Amino acid sequence: MSVSPFPTAEPTTERLRLRNWSAAEVADVLAGRRSARWAEDFPAEGDQVIAGVIAEQIAEGPGGPGGTGDPGAYGHRLIVEQESGLVVGSISLLWPPSEGSVEFGYGVVASRRGRGYAPEATRALVAYALTLPDVTTVYADVERANPASVRVLEKAGLHRWSDDGTTARFRATAPETSRS
Repeated sequence: MSVSPFPTAEPTTERLRLRNWSAAEVADVLAGRRSARWAEDFPAEGDQVIAGVIAEQIAEGPGGPGGTGDPGAYGHRLIVEQESGLVVGSISLLWPPSEGSVEFGYGVVASRRGRGYAPEATRALVAYALTLPDVTTVYADVERANPASVRVLEKAGLHRWSDDGTTARFRATAPETSRS
């Protein structure tokens, strides 16, 4: 059984906390139940997809292929607004890394967009990911037809390093001096 670096990590910023999903929250999203601790428009469609992915990973259990049975063991986080305590989105590392690179994805509910939460959460998760064993690059792919997401990645400080005219890939890399 592999040991995950994720279960206790909770990156925070001045306005946000990136905390693990609980198994109960995954079950609630999948069953369509609402929580008073969620923004009125959480979960969005992407959050429902991630809850399904997490449920599959939980079902793998500790003996499954790479499974730990822990909903946070793969880097899936809820984005929590510090001031209100409400869940306003989700952000995930798509574990495991391949050749030192790990992809991430994010979403903030419509009621909280335009507040800078997506780039703030992205900066926090990327900084955290670059401290993990076996991770030297964190990246996200975005359709160029989604200029808001392109701006999020630019504001978060990621660099565009690939573009095929339809999809742009942004990345951040660990400084060589910090890796041993």
